[in-house]
Amino acid sequence: MGIVQAGKRVAVLAIDPSSCLSGGSILGDKTRMDELGRHPGAFVRSSSAGRTLGGVARRTREAILLCEAAGFDIVIVETVGVGQSEADVANMVDVFLLLIAPGGGDELQGIKRGIVELVDLIVVNKCDGDLKSAAGRIAADYHGALGLLRSTSPHWQPEVAQCSALEGAGIDEVWASVGRFVEALRSGGDLSRRRAFQLRDWMVQEVTEGVLDVLRRDKVATALTKKLETEVSARRLLLPVAARQIRDSFFGQR
Repeated sequence: MGIVQAGKRVAVLAIDPSSCLSGGSILGDKTRMDELGRHPGAFVRSSSAGRTLGGVARRTREAILLCEAAGFDIVIVETVGVGQSEADVANMVDVFLLLIAPGGGDELQGIKRGIVELVDLIVVNKCDGDLKSAAGRIAADYHGALGLLRSTSPHWQPEVAQCSALEGAGIDEVWASVGRFVEALRSGGDLSRRRAFQLRDWMVQEVTEGVLDVLRRDKVATALTKKLETEVSARRLLLPVAARQIRDSFFGQR
């Protein structure tokens, strides 16, 4: 709320996980942001991740562009809970912030996660009550771990901040860290280079997903896929061979 109270227009794009069985999502993120969702300077939208991996939805990039075109100053992408490699969001935002809560029992495993190698800022939340001392220890552990990793930019060393969303403590300090990071990248020219890389990555991803969509709709490839699925399931055909046949069948038509 501090950002909108400062006169900034904020959009929150929250990504919900989808059920592996039904494909449905709760899409209830806005109910957890009741006060923010009712503010005239804020927009909160939940989207289903669907079959997309990486912690985001397939059209999250387009949603970011729409929010920017609509005049929002800040666009926050809240991802599905991510682990070691579900970090596609890092290739579509200016600031990649990892939010950690103490008491999860995976602090040591967390330090090993590949996602830490990509972060620009780590924020330890719930620094209050009985968890305050645990939050301090986790923050110290991550601060030490970051010193052993190569930064994503030569102009910035990732920081570890602590806050309490419940008490509102440390929020201003977190926002100040975000501001310092953006200014460091902008002055060093890394911000424009990062966005250029993101555009190239977006193009490659669109081509890949587009080819898969066309392949799924192709009647010849679909018929061959069903036939080869039986062969693979019966162990009469190796999976790589089946995949190559489907690919050659599709591209051989062109």
